[in-house]
Amino acid sequence: MNENNIKNKAIYAGKWSLATEAAAKLVSPISNMVLARILSPEAFGVVAIATMIMSFADMFTDAGFQKYLIQHEFRDDEEKYQNTNVAFWTNLGISFFLWAIIILFRNPIATMVGNPGLGNVIAIACVQLLLTSFSSIQMALYRRDFDFKTLFLVRMVAICVPFTVTIPLALSGLSYWSIIIGSIVAQLTNAVILTIKSKWKPFLFYKIAILKEMFSFSIWSLIEAISIWATSWIDAFIIGSYFNSYYLGLYKTSQMMVNALMALVVSAIIPVLFSTLSRLQNDEINFRRTYFKMQRLVSVLVFPIGIGIYVYRDLATEIILGSQWREASEIMGIWALTSAVMIVLGHFCSEVYRAKGKPKLSFLAQVLHLVFLVPVIVISSKFGFWVLIYARSLVRMQFVLVHFLIMKFAMGFPILETIKNVFPTAISAIIMGILGYYLQQLNPSIIWRVFSIVICALFYFGMLSLFKDVRNEIVAFARRLIQRA
Repeated sequence: MNENNIKNKAIYAGKWSLATEAAAKLVSPISNMVLARILSPEAFGVVAIATMIMSFADMFTDAGFQKYLIQHEFRDDEEKYQNTNVAFWTNLGISFFLWAIIILFRNPIATMVGNPGLGNVIAIACVQLLLTSFSSIQMALYRRDFDFKTLFLVRMVAICVPFTVTIPLALSGLSYWSIIIGSIVAQLTNAVILTIKSKWKPFLFYKIAILKEMFSFSIWSLIEAISIWATSWIDAFIIGSYFNSYYLGLYKTSQMMVNALMALVVSAIIPVLFSTLSRLQNDEINFRRTYFKMQRLVSVLVFPIGIGIYVYRDLATEIILGSQWREASEIMGIWALTSAVMIVLGHFCSEVYRAKGKPKLSFLAQVLHLVFLVPVIVISSKFGFWVLIYARSLVRMQFVLVHFLIMKFAMGFPILETIKNVFPTAISAIIMGILGYYLQQLNPSIIWRVFSIVICALFYFGMLSLFKDVRNEIVAFARRLIQRA
């Protein structure tokens, strides 16, 4: 597959991936906005605990096989489907085993995370492990083939679940059960549709030699996934243990809403970026050029979103979560600000390591971050909830520094070149944020603050247009999307 074919496939895939994530990430915040006005922070805290346990077990069910199927170069379709079959049966077997373990030890697990009464909740929520084992392998094949159009159609069905299942159950008084049942129905829908539409269907084939080859790659992806889980959930574990479900719900729901807004951009790009870089892994010039273009295009939207949420955090919380979540404004603000930096300068680096078949580097980055993260969280928790929140958010900048060093010394990406690549969008977003801060001081009304956001957006893109290279890239990318539509 030559460079032009890969580029065209990536643009076409990007269009459908963007459409998928745009629809999903628009619907998800809307449904959560409704649920936040029905359910209490405690209910979201209970769901967070169940999700934490399930996400840990889910890493082992995938075992890194998704990334292997996307990244590996197979001789022909027969070899690809044989590997796919081995991955599927392995996933399914591990899923049943882990679910049985969770059911057996559900009460001790609930006690360990600081909520001794949630054993049955955790056991029932984790039935999703079996369902994701059916869909994860098919999704890997679709992404490998840049077939994001099919994933779009499947996702459209799943995103209707909150409105047809979750919200009605919440209105009926089922509290956190409404979210758990809705998640199970959504995963079941994904599994059924993806299995039906997939060109590959499970068949009776298994070969230990293939498993060994896959596992030699996937073991590092699995270890990396464990380290990522620890990075993502160690704070929730501490909050659940040291504080209570209210503060955990406050914290994780704020994070979730910010992440959902950021994911509107990022979730559409990262699957396409990984697939594209994997196909270009032996073409260093185009590999690097593609990485920098994707990074800059994402920064065009991510930087102003992060800074905008921080500056308008009170308004954002009022609109998104409602009045009973006012305490969440500080969490949303600082998490959005640090997320913008982390996504542009950190997350994309991990895709470079994986696309080059070097997941060990991503694991190294996670470990070097955890060395700082765990002590910071443990010590800051002694000084109260809000000290923990700010410490947890700001320590992410150390993670960015770790990625800078690995990208420079292991991958040959100069730090200065990376900073120069996103400087126009960063400086434009910072100045926009300063403007937004002073505009808010003129009038405290909601109407004026909303109008000032429009002024900030126009100012940002006007300032960005002064940078010729950025302007040309945005225009070129928009034209390609239109041409491929």
